[in-house]
Amino acid sequence: MNALRDWLTSLGLLKPRLVAAGLLALLAVCASFFPSMVMDTDPENLLEPDEPVRVFHNEVKKRFNLSETILVGVTCEANPDGAFNAETLRHVYELARYAATLRYDDPDEPGRGGGVIEVDMVAPSVVDHMRQNGPGSIAFEWLMPGPPETREEALAVRERALSNPLLVGQLVSRDGKALCLYLPLTDKLLSYRVYEDLQKKIAEFGGSERYHIAGLPVAEGAIGVEMFSEMVVATPLTMVLFFGLLYVMFRRWSIVVLPMIVSTAAVVITFGAMVGLGFPVHILSSMLPVFLMSISLCDSIHFLSEFYEVYTPEKGRVQSVREVMGTLFMPMLYTSLTTAAGFFSFVSTEIPPARVFGVFVGVGVLVAWLVTIIFVPAYIMLLPDRILSRFGHAARQAQKPSRLAGPLARMGALACRRPRLVLALCALVMLGSAWGVSQVRVNDNYAKRFATGHPIREADTAINSHFGGVYSASLVLTAAPQAPSNTDVERLTHRLEQAAREIPDGGQLAQDCARTLAVRVEAVAAKAASTDELFSRAAAEAEALGAAASGQAAVAYDELRAAIDLERETSRAFKRPEVLRYMEAMQRHLEREGLIGKSTSLADIVAKVRQELVDGREESRRVPDSAQAVGECVMQYQQGHRPGDIWHYVTPEFDSANVIMQFTSGDSLRTEAAVRAVSDYMRVTPPPVPLSAQWAGLHYVNSVFQDKMFHGMLWSLAGSFALVLGLMVVLFRSVSWGLLSLVPLSLTILAIYGALGVLGLDYDMPVAVLGAISLGIAVDFAIHFLERARQLTRETGSWRATAPAMFAEPARAIGRNVVIVAFGFLPMLVARLVPYKTTGLLMFSILVLSGLSTLVVLPAIITLGERRLFPSAAPAGETALRHSEQRAADSAQGDDK
Repeated sequence: MNALRDWLTSLGLLKPRLVAAGLLALLAVCASFFPSMVMDTDPENLLEPDEPVRVFHNEVKKRFNLSETILVGVTCEANPDGAFNAETLRHVYELARYAATLRYDDPDEPGRGGGVIEVDMVAPSVVDHMRQNGPGSIAFEWLMPGPPETREEALAVRERALSNPLLVGQLVSRDGKALCLYLPLTDKLLSYRVYEDLQKKIAEFGGSERYHIAGLPVAEGAIGVEMFSEMVVATPLTMVLFFGLLYVMFRRWSIVVLPMIVSTAAVVITFGAMVGLGFPVHILSSMLPVFLMSISLCDSIHFLSEFYEVYTPEKGRVQSVREVMGTLFMPMLYTSLTTAAGFFSFVSTEIPPARVFGVFVGVGVLVAWLVTIIFVPAYIMLLPDRILSRFGHAARQAQKPSRLAGPLARMGALACRRPRLVLALCALVMLGSAWGVSQVRVNDNYAKRFATGHPIREADTAINSHFGGVYSASLVLTAAPQAPSNTDVERLTHRLEQAAREIPDGGQLAQDCARTLAVRVEAVAAKAASTDELFSRAAAEAEALGAAASGQAAVAYDELRAAIDLERETSRAFKRPEVLRYMEAMQRHLEREGLIGKSTSLADIVAKVRQELVDGREESRRVPDSAQAVGECVMQYQQGHRPGDIWHYVTPEFDSANVIMQFTSGDSLRTEAAVRAVSDYMRVTPPPVPLSAQWAGLHYVNSVFQDKMFHGMLWSLAGSFALVLGLMVVLFRSVSWGLLSLVPLSLTILAIYGALGVLGLDYDMPVAVLGAISLGIAVDFAIHFLERARQLTRETGSWRATAPAMFAEPARAIGRNVVIVAFGFLPMLVARLVPYKTTGLLMFSILVLSGLSTLVVLPAIITLGERRLFPSAAPAGETALRHSEQRAADSAQGDDK
């Protein structure tokens, strides 16, 4: 290590211009990749492409022709009729027509593009109103064929909407005063363009109504836009703050600029490499500049603090730099390795963006270390003599004592003279934190990633309060294939006999044909793997017999084949009344439990159609009693203006159904509760036929990601903890010192998580990521403190004599880092995205707590365990203690405010 240290240091000292030119060239190359940066806000990309839930989600979208949807809620509090007044409905009519025209060209493929899918839109002007048109007949009319001119016409639209339970809670609010438009997209990546164009159109109306645009696609698109703006704003603010804090401490612009060069170089090289290698910028990696800028300052601040202490004109730059490197090379190497290891632990997670973020921040930490070791000496060698004329010893003689000196000395005195008191207080905090950890709940909510008052968050709240919910998920029920039973064969045989009797002029010949075919059916039943295959084989036998027959027999076999096809249709799982009633009962159960705001399924559609076919009364709205009647309701529904809508809820084979669940909250906890409730319901109340239940939809995908993130980050934290512990044991060559280095980190993590539980805050994505990140950062201060303590104790002969000196320059260097790096995260509090705010606040807390525990708890433990930790050191007397305290006080003179 000494050889490596000397070689790297000499490179900067002896060839400073070459080092500076090389660094500048590297920065230019990496910065050239920035224009090709791609933002990625797709929540699906938080999971692997082959993740089962993601694969199934996309399969369901194709199976039921589903699209991601933007919601536009319309309210008018000033009008007693709410949004159903003539003026507002005219605006809504115009907005729906405008939305249908929103199409965008694909810049990569001219002539192709996408936008709003008009045929699947839900708006008053494009949905059907069903009404009875005489016994056994339904009339389909547009709910709002044109903009109303009078109050009576507007209220008639509302009453028609309220008469259809399919629209209540979806298109019209339950109180009839608000309405909502649903705009499905060909591609969710177009959501923000649609959002902006809708806002422009809405601005033209000037009415008294309010428009609320929400939905996961909009939130995702807005996050992408906000991410870029936060990156542009937060990074410069952080740099300005760092400049100010460094200037207050060192009072030399030429010196202050050095850490900024190091951190900027680390950010540009790392971020440029990430973009150049083709990785998109996700919400995690968008925080990389602020993280890396803050972390990469640490080594250069330690270097400058030590250089400030040792430099004198007589000693010169080269000797001073080599002396500093001799003292700090190993601590800086240790802290860089452990910090990088903490981030590299992210490779074990199942979240691709987290892996990218961890790897590149880890690489950036090592880049910052290398730049510090090579470039900082080169920079010092390039400074004019006048810059250093009032630096170091000369500056300390002319300046007042540091404001850090007094508090640090008092911390040291408290920790070393009252160690049991310090540890007792620490134990109480740990007990309270442990209780708080037990109260932490794992939860995420996409809307809550926007700060209170943000238009998208306000829209989310408004729509959820009036309708079934902004968030939707698909519960897909699929009938399991069943081997044909004797009952199936008997039912089919009976159906053939009945069909033979119904054949005009069939007579005995038709019955003989039916018996012949029945014998064939019994024979092929043993070979059929499922009931559907039984019907297929039976139909093939009827076709073969008909082809071999002639005359009336051929006609009979053709009729019998038609009877088989009819029996097959009526045996489809989701044409069977008992299956639809089961599905309907499960929906109502979830609604009564308050787990969902609204649900819509094939059962709801069939029940509404039956109501209008029978007599239009509410008591007639139920699932029919026969499969044939269910099929008739489906056929009647397809006579309307939107025949394709039925296939959003069932497959053409009627073997799989989609129940669309709407949630009034984006909390992943609510989704998980609904998933458990469905599982429990199906276990306690088995379905009439074997059914499998699976979930899909972006909202459900987010909840799966949340679960994976929680467990992935816990494993990452545990793995990182073990890795850093092993690394510390090897570097310190002692298990005791290795464990001791992780004490501040452990206390910090426990305190942070405990505070979350006590304050009732959720364990969400930013918190989970920061928990894992904090390990690599929080251990930095402990390593510097312990390594310097070991060095000084070898010189003084005892910890008691070393302690006062530790709370001079080493503690000041740690204190400077705590102040500068912790405050460097505070500019993130001005962000409009909550994850940025959370990151800034938590990182500030993590750094302050880990710094305090390093400077208070560690010396208390060392004081009580001195004999074990320094077995070869002899305890010093009080005289030595007072002497070392006086020496430390003398050396404290001259530090900056």
